[in-house]
Amino acid sequence: MSTHARRNRRLTGLVLSMALLAVVPQAWAAAPQAAAAQAQGVAGYELPSAALQAVVDAPRAPSLFLSPRRDVAALMQMPSLPSIQVVAQPELKLAGLRINPKTFSDSRFSFGQKLWLMNVADGKERQISGLPASLSIASLTWSPDQKWLAFNQVDAATGANELWLVDVAGGSARRLVAGLNTVLGTGYQWLPDSRGLVVFTRPSNLGAAPAADGIPTGPAVQQTSQGGGVVSIRTYQDLLKNEADARQFDYYATTQPMEVGLDGQSRAIGAAGIFMGFAVSPDGRFVLSQPVQRPYSYVVPLSSFPRRIEVLDRSTGKLVHTVAVRPLVEGLPTGNDAEVTGVRDISWRGDADATLVWAEAQDGGDPNREAKVRDAVFMQAAPFDTPPVTLAQLGSRYAGISWGRGDLALLNESWWKTRRSKTWLIAPDNASADARLLWDRDAQDRYADPGRPLMASDDRGRSLLQTTADGGSLYLAGAGASPEGDRPFVDRFDVASGKATRLFHSQAPTYAAPVTLLDAQASSLLISRESPDEPTNFYVQSLADTNAAPRALTHFAHPLPQLKGVQKEQIRYKRKDGVDLTATLLLPPGYDPKRDGPRPLLMWAYPGEFKSAAAASQVTDSPYRFNAISYWGPQAFLAKGYVVLASPSMPIIGEGDKEPNDTYIEQLVANAQAAVAEVVRRGVTDREHIAIGGHSYGAFMTANLLAHTRLFKAGIARSGAYNRTLTPFGFQAEERNYWQAQDVYQKMAPFNYADRIKDPILFIHGVDDNNSGTFPMQSERMFAAVKGLGGTARLVMLPNESHAYRARESIMTMLAESERFMDLRNVRLPASGRHYQMKPFLHRSMARNLV
Repeated sequence: MSTHARRNRRLTGLVLSMALLAVVPQAWAAAPQAAAAQAQGVAGYELPSAALQAVVDAPRAPSLFLSPRRDVAALMQMPSLPSIQVVAQPELKLAGLRINPKTFSDSRFSFGQKLWLMNVADGKERQISGLPASLSIASLTWSPDQKWLAFNQVDAATGANELWLVDVAGGSARRLVAGLNTVLGTGYQWLPDSRGLVVFTRPSNLGAAPAADGIPTGPAVQQTSQGGGVVSIRTYQDLLKNEADARQFDYYATTQPMEVGLDGQSRAIGAAGIFMGFAVSPDGRFVLSQPVQRPYSYVVPLSSFPRRIEVLDRSTGKLVHTVAVRPLVEGLPTGNDAEVTGVRDISWRGDADATLVWAEAQDGGDPNREAKVRDAVFMQAAPFDTPPVTLAQLGSRYAGISWGRGDLALLNESWWKTRRSKTWLIAPDNASADARLLWDRDAQDRYADPGRPLMASDDRGRSLLQTTADGGSLYLAGAGASPEGDRPFVDRFDVASGKATRLFHSQAPTYAAPVTLLDAQASSLLISRESPDEPTNFYVQSLADTNAAPRALTHFAHPLPQLKGVQKEQIRYKRKDGVDLTATLLLPPGYDPKRDGPRPLLMWAYPGEFKSAAAASQVTDSPYRFNAISYWGPQAFLAKGYVVLASPSMPIIGEGDKEPNDTYIEQLVANAQAAVAEVVRRGVTDREHIAIGGHSYGAFMTANLLAHTRLFKAGIARSGAYNRTLTPFGFQAEERNYWQAQDVYQKMAPFNYADRIKDPILFIHGVDDNNSGTFPMQSERMFAAVKGLGGTARLVMLPNESHAYRARESIMTMLAESERFMDLRNVRLPASGRHYQMKPFLHRSMARNLV
């Protein structure tokens, strides 16, 4: 054969192999009909390479549920991902809810399949007899006296929705109630005396479901009110569309509250209804009930529907007191600090028998209105025949109370616009006493975070502040953010002096996070501990003997032992304006940049808004955390030999009166430039082999970076929003509406710059995305724009998937599509002689075949 012929043969083979790679990876080349279907944009579910399949099917560690006295734990094992047959079961989308009409429950597809008990003192495990043959646990809760464990068994195959009880001492289980309705919650709650539960069942006179024949009964009509003013209405999904929808919503969401004893005897509590809240008072005498009323809305979800807020007598079910009647709320004033007017955030005071606590906006709920007092907090005790008492008047928004006792509670307030938060020490039994300010801080300043108060359950099941024996000190636990990374801690905080004494601090080379103090004397602490190659397990750490090694309570194995040896480094670098940035750099096992040279790199990020450069510059995460290789993030591609840059800082800063998004594009590009420069400087990659990706707001970021830079050779954008005129009343942290900041909305929208996207971009989206603003249409229209303008793109719409994908087939396909899109070529590692399946990112001529 002549040299010319041999050269032509080689070229022909090269062109053919490139075309195949553009359509289907080598692992799939044995199915030419599948390749042809891919080329035509017709595809079934796919499997990625074996290395990525192993990541998807890796076992999950069990979840641990500690008992109220903290000496027994329930452990629950979750199964692998559900199949598409499970995820594709019938589902109703009503009033912002996803409902499984067969089980009268919210749509969920992952349930606990194994349940057992463990003694904290010695780690001894105990099995439970009498459990359902096909265990499918949606939720579980300890009784206040710890003698019982209740769990909700939902079996989609049979339509069963049941409440089961576990006798903890006897280690046996039995069914207590069938016919639960868990559309709006867990469907049950323990009574304070542990002698029974409040259970939400389907009404006995429910009858047949309303016919859904598709024949309209008339038009859906909406009308504005005169002089309504400007309000912000978010772009919600799954709303009611007509009266037929409203009737179906009534049918599936209506429940009958029942009191059920441990012997199964039951009685009704009040009338059936749709309840946004139904909480028994700490002393068990009353119920705080919030039944929903008509008229419903076609523009807002259930949470904004009208409701009554009332107190019922638990024993008789009769109305005792009407707190308020809240009207339909179709939108709020502009701004993230906007609130509804009237009673909101109402609950029982945790340390009292029967006292209601709630907040009311004093500025009309409008953060743009000048007001010295923004929120007032009120209390009203049973029998509710005297006027409410003012507990606090706040300069910002009420953000909850941690209850302790009559002279000790922590009240929180916050203001989003300035990112400020305050914590007050109050004496709820003496509302006239002056509150004492404990902390006034930048909520984004992680280094100065004093921690959260540790809580403990009392014999009524109330969660109260955990204090020292003399009552003079609290316990605080926090992330311990520092320039060296997160080092979780526990402090004893002296209330009188305001001084903190450190009791526990995570130390290198492990990452240990406090879970709870195990006794009233604070002599031991339950922690979760991990290291880069050791998965998270639970340990008991002595606080009395600081030199004692922690005692292992669980022994969960590494889910992917073949990926032990992943190298992780928390890196620091600067943006061109001097802002310090952080990222986690991960290298595949056995890879040495100096020896093996640069590798393709996948960068995965999510922008965040800040009000100060100082807060934006702080280090996040820890280099000592377990190298969890999840199918959801970029780490899965370590199994393919990629270098991964996880969570590189993408701060968007607006100090003082400036808004972060006014310079969003400029700052985003500067962040990306700095990250790229750093990984290239380190020699782990080169500028020709870097891909960018993200989910949701990270997908929005990805499209913008491809539109405004040529830093990346490919992009993966999952479930994003790209046209900001479709989210005109704000998005992410943007407070202004489209008409107030039209130029910002236009400049930030990558849809408006689709003609500038010159590098390949892969769009993936769930067909049934329920996240506010990320309509599936966003990806469809963005893809159409890139395609129509001659760009390189691929669009994958996953059936029956929401904002987070759930079916195993969907996850496998997501990875297969991503893997193919970042197609690689065999590269020999010269020092070791080993081969990795490494091929360069799509050449544009190849990638066009994917459109």
